Amino acid sequence: MHIAILTFEGFNELDSLIAFSILNRVQRPDWRVSIASPAEHVLSMNGLRVEAQVSLEDACGADAVLVGSGRLTRDVVADDALMSRLKLDPNRQLLGAQCSGTLILAKLGLLDDVPACTDLISKPWVEEAGVAVLNQPFVAKGNVATAGGCLASQYLAAWFISRLAGEEAARSALHYVAPVGEKDLYIERAMSNISRFL
Repeated sequence: MHIAILTFEGFNELDSLIAFSILNRVQRPDWRVSIASPAEHVLSMNGLRVEAQVSLEDACGADAVLVGSGRLTRDVVADDALMSRLKLDPNRQLLGAQCSGTLILAKLGLLDDVPACTDLISKPWVEEAGVAVLNQPFVAKGNVATAGGCLASQYLAAWFISRLAGEEAARSALHYVAPVGEKDLYIERAMSNISRFL
């Protein structure tokens, strides 16, 4: 089971790396989570340099793909050569997008007639792309999910894990990262946001 997190130049660390960490809490021999980028290295919006583990082409063959956000997402969607490398298919993959990553799914035509979630800064861009934006942290329809707000990455990660490894695996992963003294509350809030979309 391969989950790829698309991580572009100017990426938001919270979106890519929180999901990366939570998804890696699943301890199965067939479970692999990778950072996928268009170049060998990408620099985050705050100057963190990250090495790609797989290419965008490798990511397009993954079982699940999470599209992270960043301050240069509008540049990504304006780059026809880059966008043409993204061959994503909800008929064979789980797809998720975080904040401005929702704009990428919209521009790929993967959110047609599907309302989505995104952050407040990206909302007008996503709406301009013809997608209705909901005022909530998470939504999914079929094999496509979107989340809005950096800390909603936990919901995307829990949704991916629930769909691919079961709800108990998702609860276990969230338990690991949840604040001490708030674990039950944290898990229940996260699962209540995704349960109706499973």
